[in-house]
Parts: sequence; C-alpha cells; structure tokens
Amino acid sequence: MKREWWTRIRIVGLMMGAFSILAPQVEKQASSTMSDQTEVSVTVYNDNLALIKDSRQVLLPEGTFHFRFEDVASQIDPTSLSILSLTDPGNFQVLEQNYEYDLINPQKLLSKYLGKIIYLSIKDKEGKEQLVEATLLSAEGGGVYQIGDKIYLGSEGRVVLPELPEGLISKPTLIWLLNTRKSARHTLQASYLTQGMQWKADYVSILNEKDDRLDLTGWVTIENHSGATYTDASLKLVAGTVHRVPPPYPKYEYAAAEMRALGAPPPQFREEAFFEYHLYTLERRTTIHNNETKQMTLLEASSVPVQKKFQLEGQRFWFTSRMSEKQEQKVGVYLELENAKKNNMGIPLPKGTFRVYKKDSSGAIQFIGEDSIDHTPKDEMIRVKIGEAFDIAADRVQTDYKIIASGVYEVAFDIQVRNHKNDDVIVEALEPVWGDWQILSSTFEPRKVSASFVKFLIPVQANGKSTLSYRVRIHSD
Repeated sequence: MKREWWTRIRIVGLMMGAFSILAPQVEKQASSTMSDQTEVSVTVYNDNLALIKDSRQVLLPEGTFHFRFEDVASQIDPTSLSILSLTDPGNFQVLEQNYEYDLINPQKLLSKYLGKIIYLSIKDKEGKEQLVEATLLSAEGGGVYQIGDKIYLGSEGRVVLPELPEGLISKPTLIWLLNTRKSARHTLQASYLTQGMQWKADYVSILNEKDDRLDLTGWVTIENHSGATYTDASLKLVAGTVHRVPPPYPKYEYAAAEMRALGAPPPQFREEAFFEYHLYTLERRTTIHNNETKQMTLLEASSVPVQKKFQLEGQRFWFTSRMSEKQEQKVGVYLELENAKKNNMGIPLPKGTFRVYKKDSSGAIQFIGEDSIDHTPKDEMIRVKIGEAFDIAADRVQTDYKIIASGVYEVAFDIQVRNHKNDDVIVEALEPVWGDWQILSSTFEPRKVSASFVKFLIPVQANGKSTLSYRVRIHSD
C-alpha cells in the first residue's frame, strides 16, 4: 500500500516537473526597432502585393520571452509571417507569433471608455482650464456625457482620459513568443507578405518626323501604401501573374497619381527569367517611403524602327443580318514595333501603358496617343493603337444579303476609303467572318488571318479614293 502511494506521488511530481518545463515563463521581454535593422529586401508584384525580408541584429535573453518586432507594414498578411535566426538557428525556437494592429485613434480610445469616468477640460469665465468629471455614454456625433444628474450632448472642451486603455498600440507590431538556450546576439530575418504595394511599367516614346522611328524610355512606377518605409532596400520586381487564393471579400485597390517624364537616365534594372515570370533587380539600393510614388528607368532605346498602319474593323453581326443603311467607319491608327535586340530592345517587357509623343513644327513635344500593352517576351511584336485618322474616311454598304439555306448566308459589301492626305496610304480592312466561310469574289486579294478573320489591303492614292468589293458565303452550323 505504501509502495503504491509513493509511486503515485512520484508520478504526480514528474508530471508537475514536466509541466513546469513546458509552461512558458514569459516575464522576460525583448524588442527591436528600425535602429536594429541591418538589411531589408523588397520584392514587389504587379497585383498589390510585396514580400518583405527584414533583417535585424538583436541581443536575445535566455529562456522563453516575448519579442516585439516594431516598425513593420500595417497591411501584413498574418498567415505569411516567419522569423529565423541567420546566425544561430539551433539556439532559436518559435513558440507563437502574433500581429498587433489595433492602432490608437480618437474613436477607438473613446470606445474603450464607454460607461466609464472621463474628464472634460473646460475653460471658466476667467479663461482658466478646469477638469470636470463625466461619464461617457456615447462616442458618436460629438459624444454624449453625464455630469451629475444631467445629460450633455457634445462638449465645449477637450476630452481627457485617465490612462491609455490596454490593447491599443501606437504602431503595428509583430510579437513572437521565442525560446533560446542561452543569451546571445542574433541576426534575425523576419519575412512577410503585405498588401499596399504595387508596381507597373510605363513607356514613353517620341516619334520622329517621318513616323518610321521612335525613341523609347521604359519607366517603373512603384506605389507604397503598406504603412511602412523601407530604407536603403534591395529592390526586385516580379512581372507575371502569380496565382493566389482569393480572400472571402476581395479588397480592391486603386492606383494613386502617376508621375511622368520625357527624359531618363541609363537603365537601372537587371532582368532575368524566374520560374514562369520575369524578375527585374535594381542594381543599387533605394529607399521607398510610405505613401510614396517612386519612378525609375527600366530601359532606353533610341531610333527604334516602327511601322504606322491604318485599319478598319468590321462587326460580326453584319454578316448574318440585313443592313439597310450605309455605315460610316473610323480608320484606326496603329504603331507596330518589334521587341528585338537589333532594335536596341530585346528584353522581356512587363505590361503597362505605352504613350507616344511627337514634336510639332515649332519643336514642342505634343501627346498623340496611348494604349496598354501586355507582358511582351523578346522578339515579339508590340502593337499600340494611337487614335483615329482625321484625314482618312471610310464607309460600308451591304450590297447583297441572301439566306441560301438554314444557317447558310451569302453577303456582299462595298467598303469605300477616301484619302485626303498628300501621301499614298494602305488601309487594312479586318473582317470578322465566322463558321465555315469562303470568299467568292473580291477586288483585292483576301488574306486569311485566322479561322475567324480575313484581311484585305486597300491601297489609296493621295487625295484619292478606293473601293473594296467582296462577296462571302458563310455556313454558321
């Protein structure tokens, strides 16, 4: 009996001992601010996302303790947090991690004192400030206060709180529960994803007098609204669409104001393939302030060969319905250039806005149009729409429409193009035919672009006109 009783005591004692070992002793604390930072790297993606790697040198105590990591972004994804010791990973253990972002503001402070005693600082008739004790009943609309047995709506004086309520902090803070076997100085690296940062590419080009060459400058525009400043950071930009799990309630971000320029220093980014994306690394360090829009050059290319093209585009429904009236059409103006090394380019270009300028007769630079381009690999064509031609007019007449059988149509068109310029032009007519189709006749050679498009080149002399007449049979079944 005594042996059994003694055995039970030993078991309870061992359990209590084990519990005392496992139970965190968290009286000790350590903290780190921006002054401890030794390195920060920022990788920015196209879609309102950035990866931050923040390295700091900190003296950590022995045992289990709370570690406060301050001066971080306010839009962190808490599920992406990680921290590690670069100097002594075997003497470093993470037990818990937390992100505190309940920041101090007047409304939150007052909400913590609902139903509690506060003070109102009110000046008397002589201008002296006096503190009047009041109970805060509501913080909305200027506040509702009870002073004695009276209820007051709003206050003439300032609200004075007895103390700062618990749970509110002055800036976003990461808090880890750490354990170390000995006190030592560590170089820690905290990594996290944050929203509020994005980048985009902008291309500024100046077209020459003959419209056959242009000078191109590519700009990178970075917007930082993450809630933190990244000082002397190494910067990388990822071009491409990175798949992410969508949140239950998507948050839509709108870009801030842009900066524009027509001149540029030499390119500053090194480009490389990265997985199925492209990575652009800034060859120097830079500081990215919170709520800042920063612009840097991505590339420069001079005397890039370019082709100016005029194009008419048809509508699909014209081929299966009767048109009773003449259709006036605008002639689009496009520029085409090849992203090739022989053209002083030849690096993968991230998607962005392509703007075109040209000097007028006085030498002043004027804006003539813009278009968006998608991610463009090297040796691919870039095609941008600049606008619509002023001196080239066109109209379309449906000259015949027949329903041959169920789902079989025969349609004929006359497309007249009038050129009021002093130069000859060639206008491309791009027609969106569909189903099984066959060009039965045409005044200009049809060129099959794809299963759904046929193209005609219409030459028009200076101050002249030209008409494309063609007939097509379509099987829509």
